[in-house]
Amino acid sequence: MSPEHPSVGLAVIGAGYWGPNLVRNAQATPGMRLEYLCDIDVARARRVIGDYSTVRAVGSVEEVLADPAVSAVAIATPPASHYSVAMAALEAGKHVLIEKPLAPTFEEGQELVEVADRRDLVLMLDHTYCYTQAVQYIRDLIRSGELGDLQYLDSVRINLGLVQRDVDVLWDLAPHDLSIFQSIMPADVWPIAVAAHGSDPVGAGRACVAHLTVKLSNGSMAHVHVNWLSPTKIRRVVIGGSARTVVWDDLDPTQRLSVYDRGVECADPDELGADARAATIVSYRTGDMVAPAIQDKEALRAVMTELVDSITHHRQPMTDGRSGLEVLALLEAASTSLAEGGAFKPIRDLRTGNVETTLLRDEVLA
Repeated sequence: MSPEHPSVGLAVIGAGYWGPNLVRNAQATPGMRLEYLCDIDVARARRVIGDYSTVRAVGSVEEVLADPAVSAVAIATPPASHYSVAMAALEAGKHVLIEKPLAPTFEEGQELVEVADRRDLVLMLDHTYCYTQAVQYIRDLIRSGELGDLQYLDSVRINLGLVQRDVDVLWDLAPHDLSIFQSIMPADVWPIAVAAHGSDPVGAGRACVAHLTVKLSNGSMAHVHVNWLSPTKIRRVVIGGSARTVVWDDLDPTQRLSVYDRGVECADPDELGADARAATIVSYRTGDMVAPAIQDKEALRAVMTELVDSITHHRQPMTDGRSGLEVLALLEAASTSLAEGGAFKPIRDLRTGNVETTLLRDEVLA
């Protein structure tokens, strides 16, 4: 921003699948002024913005970054280019909003975070689902203690396509679920190891179906199923706690969230006699179900608002660069596990700030 342009001047880089959504929401966000849509296919960029728009369609990232009217860029280019485009923007003094993943590798993502910190710039991940009303409700439910102790997280994200040419299904779809888990988990629970299994039944040259199992620090587990080949579309997350269980069905507009007072309880074996233990150790709780009212607001608008507020108030966004690093750490460990037959692999622990020396000991992977 500048005194002459008090609003955030934004350039969207990439006019493919996600770019038009960024353009539409940027133009509707107070405090944001869309200056450019940049794409190597300038004609496509012009089609997106329309014939009568004052937004400039260009094919040169360098032209965009040289313009002082641009204070931030939103990057929606192929994943392989994320690091180079984001680094160029940061070095040009621009704030950055970037699509998942943050970078192709953890080391490159770490460089981006360090440069953004050093230059006092906002580096924000467009983890759109984290800004939905449903995820915010679940986060509050967990952190208020109403759900009880976290017992498991289970997510299914399957659909027919789109089969990507440059990444497998893990890197394409799992970041959504991993970022959601990261957003809602309490501060005293974190991932410690991950195992991944996948297959390529259609000969695409990369995994098209995959399952991830994540060991958490409190002894519970998270599971993610992603699939490009399913004829039915499912986006469902189940989160079990000791007191409540919440089900989020993102494709059911009439009842996205259901909170169940149902579960399994086990008596403490030390409090039971030997004869009674087998018969009474397990009991079942069958209480009510509540469907909380959730406002149907576009999450990407909230992403844009968070970007404006973070830049204006000089603060870190909710989905900052480090949140992108945490997802990258999980993805890299999952890719290693997938390549090595599904063995559990340690996840870098970013809480200490020294990611090179915090890999877990082998015994936690057993």
